[in-house]
Amino acid sequence: MRAFSENLTLDLEPNSIKVAFLKWQCRVRQISMRENSGRPDASIMPSLFLDLSEESIGSVITLIHKLPKFAVTAELFHMAKKTFDPAQRRDQALQFLSANYYQKYNEFSDVITSTFLPNSEGARKIYESKNCFLVFEAFSQRFELSCKVWRLAEENYFFQSTVAHNQLFNPSMHPDTIILCFEPNWDKSFSSNN
Repeated sequence: MRAFSENLTLDLEPNSIKVAFLKWQCRVRQISMRENSGRPDASIMPSLFLDLSEESIGSVITLIHKLPKFAVTAELFHMAKKTFDPAQRRDQALQFLSANYYQKYNEFSDVITSTFLPNSEGARKIYESKNCFLVFEAFSQRFELSCKVWRLAEENYFFQSTVAHNQLFNPSMHPDTIILCFEPNWDKSFSSNN
């Protein structure tokens, strides 16, 4: 199987790819919240490759996070604790996240996270590979991100942010959920319009 990047051009400088990606992610996530009740679609569920010359090992649901100085993690945890009714939690989350949350791309980190069930074989493979590729392709846009993989500890800001977000949409999240972090290397990432 051919490597994907052979047909992609580096349309933008590395920092420009980062900015384009964050702007695009904020826009598609806002659309998802407003028009799709927050249900994940291809724009936030990239295909994950350990090696671009091999088949994808599947798609993962991803989250992007506000930078710590713009954090709303406490507010998200508060929303989750206000009610035991999953429908009310979801409605409050959709209202909060579809309003202004994704308006300013420069308030977001380029760190991407994803959750996995405890003892997930996929999570183990991804983590042990230390690097992977996330290929986002939706709405005539494609981003091929080369990422370093980390497993986050509970005290990590991005771990807490991931848990806070997930509690609003997945109240039965397992307490031993694995959270992996994907840190893009923008010098080795590509972007194209389809």
